[in-house]
Amino acid sequence: MKACASSNRGYFAIGVEGVSKAVNLGNLLRSAHAFGASFVFTIGADPAALETRADTSKAASHLPLYHWRSVAEMRLPKGCQLVGVELLDEAVELPNFAHPSQAAYVLGPERGALSPELVARCHHVLRIPTAFSLNLATAGAIVMYDRLRCLGRFAARPIAPGGGGQAPPPHVQGAPRKRRARV
Repeated sequence: MKACASSNRGYFAIGVEGVSKAVNLGNLLRSAHAFGASFVFTIGADPAALETRADTSKAASHLPLYHWRSVAEMRLPKGCQLVGVELLDEAVELPNFAHPSQAAYVLGPERGALSPELVARCHHVLRIPTAFSLNLATAGAIVMYDRLRCLGRFAARPIAPGGGGQAPPPHVQGAPRKRRARV
């Protein structure tokens, strides 16, 4: 099974439940901005964390940032699949995960886990195969990079070590379709 598909359609968002450190939220915002997120969100964030001093790209002025006080308050666009990122036994490992075209990824808090209420709302739960948990901004960047790598328009990786040589496949629109009138 191929986990990555070749399509650059759709959108994604990334958020965190219960974030308590402004530097982590700032770094997540900066990465989200760099990877082309459509929006960023928090659920039940500590008010001190919302003072995002670490975001040197000023992402909040370039993409929407939503703050929900609880999981019940959270509203995602129609068709958007919520994807939890958590070290759970039943989670799909990231290299084996097929990213939805419309997705909102959510990470757990520092020194904590996603709440059972939030996990219950997730369409999918994935895990990054590491020996122990990562900083939430680092984990978010890894997930966003994997999404870009899988859904972006990149050539297949070369078999031999080293750089490319192979250009990405050209975008093909296709010829106009002629339709016959129904009688």
